[in-house]
Amino acid sequence: MAHTLIGDKRVLDREAPITVVGAGPAGLTCAIVLALGGRRVVVREWHDTVGSRFHSDFQGIENWSDRRDVLEEFRAAGIKADFSCSPVHKGTAFDAWGQAYPICSEQPLYYLVHRGQREDSLDVYLLRQARDAGAEVRFADRVTELDGPTVLAIGPRVADAIAAGYVFETDQPDGNWIAFNNALAPHGYAYLLIQNGRGTLASCMFSGFKRQAVHVERTIAFFREKSGLEMCNERAFGGFANFRLPTTAVQGSHLVVGEQAGFQDALAGFGIRYALRSGILAARSLLEGADYTRLWRQELLPHLRTGISNRFIFGGIGERGWRWALRGLSRSDTAAKLRRLYHPSLITRLVFPLAQWSYRASLKDPSCDHIDCGCVWCRHAVGNTAAGFH
Repeated sequence: MAHTLIGDKRVLDREAPITVVGAGPAGLTCAIVLALGGRRVVVREWHDTVGSRFHSDFQGIENWSDRRDVLEEFRAAGIKADFSCSPVHKGTAFDAWGQAYPICSEQPLYYLVHRGQREDSLDVYLLRQARDAGAEVRFADRVTELDGPTVLAIGPRVADAIAAGYVFETDQPDGNWIAFNNALAPHGYAYLLIQNGRGTLASCMFSGFKRQAVHVERTIAFFREKSGLEMCNERAFGGFANFRLPTTAVQGSHLVVGEQAGFQDALAGFGIRYALRSGILAARSLLEGADYTRLWRQELLPHLRTGISNRFIFGGIGERGWRWALRGLSRSDTAAKLRRLYHPSLITRLVFPLAQWSYRASLKDPSCDHIDCGCVWCRHAVGNTAAGFH
């Protein structure tokens, strides 16, 4: 027998190969740690290549939810961080009235990375490292049956929020801008990221999917006015994210990681750190025989619960409340303030029961009935594995 399950503790046949289903960041990270630990690993991905869901767009690995620098955290697990990765210390935020608020931090707020099939992208780098560690990666390999120890990492399956916008080339100087304005991104945010002549602009919408094109055009106009946006050779892109509070991260006897398990930041959708960390935890569980449920509940659950409370509060305070929050974030070290926001507090604990009750209802956007709709969800992803936007 390849493995037995006692409670949630696994006793493994050390010779049995471990299958990882999905070659996204969570799955590849898990494969790297397992291979470095001496296990035989086979990664099976149904797409033809890694990063096929992405478009060379910029995304951010957040660095504010923990005192540990995120890159040091991953290096400690054996994940080398020598891919294209730029620290972002400052930027500009806008409220719904167009007022600008400078944000800055002594430590990086987040690390800017490319997603997709570029040689310097996070996806390609993790693939290369997995193979260098000894993992076998198979593409165009759709899994229909599971046999032996398996980690499931196929990503989100439904859309609770979508991102739509453009990747482009530009002569505009580097910069980072974000806007909290329902006219641009209902109940979400719009952003513009530019580095070394390349840029990403997007509206991240938590509702109003059917008016996606309108929100994107408004976002373009807004950043043209506020930042002098110039786009050349622009290409449209889109993705979506799924938010839920997991009760378990085990399916049958198989460990589940990343967004498939529900490991996502409910407030803003910055989920790469959650994905990578969950892959590491699953690998530790298999290598050490540790209880995976105990590991993720200790490392991830407090942040997940706080994120749900924060999303509930964010939705309730409205644009005037967001303006008040931006004023506070701009008056001192932003990363330090966000760290406090992302950690459990008396307010988030008190709010959580109501937030959880509200969160149990489907977050499916009622504006999107999938009839004559051109939103990201309807065009690309209904019934398929999806691309989260952070």
